Parts: sequence; structure tokens; C-alpha cells
Amino acid sequence: MLAFFKNSIYIFALSLSLLAFPSAFASEDQAWLKQYSSDIKALAKQDNVPGFAIVVVSNDEPAYIDTYGTVEKKGAKIDKDTVFRLASVSKTFTAALISKQNAEQTLDWQIPLAKLAPEYKIDNYTDKPILLRHLVGQSTGFTPNAYDNLIEANYKLPRVLKHLEKLDSLCKPGYCYTYQNTLFGVLEHYYQAIDSSFEEALLMNIIAPLQMPHASVGKQGLTNSKSWAKPHVAIDKRKWVKVRVKDNYYRFGPAAGVNASASDMEIWLRAMLHQYPDVINDNMIKELTHPRVKTVQELRRRNWREHLQTAHYGLGWRIYNFDGVKINYHGGWVQGYRADVSFSPELGVGYVMLMNAESNLINQTTAEFWKRQIAQHKLALK
Repeated sequence: MLAFFKNSIYIFALSLSLLAFPSAFASEDQAWLKQYSSDIKALAKQDNVPGFAIVVVSNDEPAYIDTYGTVEKKGAKIDKDTVFRLASVSKTFTAALISKQNAEQTLDWQIPLAKLAPEYKIDNYTDKPILLRHLVGQSTGFTPNAYDNLIEANYKLPRVLKHLEKLDSLCKPGYCYTYQNTLFGVLEHYYQAIDSSFEEALLMNIIAPLQMPHASVGKQGLTNSKSWAKPHVAIDKRKWVKVRVKDNYYRFGPAAGVNASASDMEIWLRAMLHQYPDVINDNMIKELTHPRVKTVQELRRRNWREHLQTAHYGLGWRIYNFDGVKINYHGGWVQGYRADVSFSPELGVGYVMLMNAESNLINQTTAEFWKRQIAQHKLALK
């Protein structure tokens, strides 16, 4: 399977495309993007951030990819093929996988979680069961982030699922936004129960068809990469130290188990922008990014709140009205890494930032990107 991702035809074609199209950095009409990149590098240098990669995709243009820093202190420079953990951005991949399997009738959005994991009693409502779409749509009704502490304590999957039987609900399924990680263990359990794995399902249905050259699932997928960014945590305001990669959230792959490089995320953004319809079609994207439950607390996000008019959660995606433009977004955070992915079908633009540090800089940079992108779009319309 891994050989498929690295087949010489794909790599050769990718190399030709890079030679055929000059970098967007050299384009005068992308001067604002070059300035944006320069500005965030200055902020990263100010905070002594170890490194990051950004990707900007526009419908008919070559990707704009820029990198900063190193995989670790005195290590190799980060480049477009350096692999990072995506953390909760993995949920966008999980949603696409379920949508594809739903369309192929191998898995149903309407299936109750009780049928996916019948060994565990995690459904408090018999009159309105918790369905798979409630899980992926973050509307199960359970206390938000229930038992994340057990994941972080490195409890194994069966033990965490057993604890979920004790949960009380805040509302009936589908009625309110209640963000979860542990409940995605139900999907991990389901794939194992059918003699497969989440990793195998995602590779076969999404990663391989999209020919993502460095994407993987799990800790071994990360550490076996030719180039991968080591995780860093802050010990004071401007000092970062490398830490080891933990197994904990990798046990819950559908919630936070995917790894990818900037090159991979270019493909992911293009897929979200309808450029790979044989793998992820328009109906799937519409299904995933349809607003389902309000996420009013998101309207108070620092650096975002002055721009957000509405905020919802769909299926694996947050849906924002950002200065009058629909932006589909998700962020991720695990020890040593941060990641953001977002795209606007209206503008035909997507943006990714990957970091090998738990830096709050990413909260500012993604919002700033869309602020400048939308301003540039409005300027072009005049």
C-alpha cells in the first residue's frame, strides 16, 4: 500500500507541475500573500516557534507553499514534504470516509452507535438513539470533551469505552453542540470488529485514491516518514523543548490519528474545492459542510470574533460566516502540534497551517489570512 503512495509516475507528474508553474511568490498579483507570509514568519521568530508550513490553494493556480524553521533544534529544515500530526483535523478525513461509505451503502449515517459497538451501553436515549451522524456532527448530547483525561492518561480503547457507559446527557442527540474525542473510539472499535481498521479504511477509500504522497495514520506512520516534524512544548514564553510522540490520541484514530505534509494538504484542499470528484464529489462536500448545530461559543474566539457573524458545526467541519463569506474550518491540537485547515467554495480558496509546536500563534494567523484574502477579493471586484 505504501508503495502505491510513492509510485514514480505520481512523483514525476508532481515534479513536472512544479516546473511548469512558477511559484506564486514571484507573481506580482500575489504580493499580499507574500507579505502575509513574511508577517507570520516575523511573529514566529518573535516567539521562537520551532517551525511551520502553510499551504494556499486557489482553484486554477499552482499552490502557494511556504515553510519556516526546522523539524527540531539543529535539525533539517521543514519543507513541503515534512510530515506533521493533524490532530483533530483528522475529523475532516473521518467525515469524508463515512460520507463515501454512506454513498456506497457500506456504512450508514443513520446507524445507531449501539449497533457499531453493541458490547458497550453508551446510548441513554431509547426513543432517540445516538446515530453515527450525531457522532461525526458533534451533537451526541454528552458532556463536551468527556473523558479526554482518560485518553491523555493513555487508557486503552476498551477501558475508555467502558467509562462512556457512565455518561449523562445534556440534551437529546442532534439538539446541541457537544464536542467529543473519546466517542470516536466507537468507530475505531467498529472497524476492528469487522476485521479491518480505521487506518485501512482511510487509506483504501481516501488517501490512496487521492494519491497523497506522505499521508498516513498512526504513530508508526509518522515516525517512519522520511522527514517528520518533532513535537515541541513551551517551558516559558519563548523557549520550546522537544518531547516524545505519545500513543494516547493515536488510539482514537478517527478523532486525531492522521498525519500529513504540506504536499498532502494541498491535495486535501483541492479535493474540498471539487477538484477530485471521482473521490470526493460535490454532494459529499455539501453534505459535510451543511450547518447542523449552532456553536455560539465560537463567536467569542479571540482574533476571530470581530469577523464571525454565525458559527455552526456540520459533519467534521465547522461552518463560519466570516465577514459575509462562508468558511469551512477545523483546527487540531495535540501535545507538540497545532494544525488548521479551512476553505471557501465561494472564493475557490483553501488554507492550511501546520506547526510542530503548541503555539497560539495559529489562532491569529488563520483568521488574519481570511481577513486579508476576503479584502483582496472585494478589492478585485471593484
